[in-house]
Amino acid sequence: MRTEADRKKIERFMAELGQRVRGPARIYLTGGGTAVLEGWRGMTIDLDLKAVPEPPGFYEAIAELKESIDINVELASPDDFIPALPGWQERSPFIARHGPVEFHHFDLYSQALSKIERGHTRDLSDVQAMFQRGRIEPRRLAELFRAIEPELIRYPAIEPAVFREAVFAVCAAHGHGDAR
Repeated sequence: MRTEADRKKIERFMAELGQRVRGPARIYLTGGGTAVLEGWRGMTIDLDLKAVPEPPGFYEAIAELKESIDINVELASPDDFIPALPGWQERSPFIARHGPVEFHHFDLYSQALSKIERGHTRDLSDVQAMFQRGRIEPRRLAELFRAIEPELIRYPAIEPAVFREAVFAVCAAHGHGDAR
């Protein structure tokens, strides 16, 4: 088992990945990587990411860096678990550029909704931090949920009514009581 990743390890991973791939891409960090780089968590168990497109040498570089940096890497993003939110790429904050690669946080609204859907304590703490730091706002979160709600049928692991209730409870807790 590899050790947890702090800011320094994540930044080193991004820099070295950008040097090793052989083509342009946007790589989106999500989950613990975002939490660490945004400063509401000190460490993460693994670095979740998505590449668009996957540049040549991407998988080889990840395999090498996992070992040389001692970091867990998962290819996962919110749109693997919930429908993609409209405009998610435009809302994905820029982190850094290394070589031909731009690194961004995956859209924070997408991250928040996927974390609410999972409902784990750590995930809900991350959502709380997003609200507290002004990175998301409840009215917009509710609007974006409503935009994807008709597509939830395509995700059989999700109970739409339970997910809806959880989203609107979180929005109400953050000052948007008329979210429904």
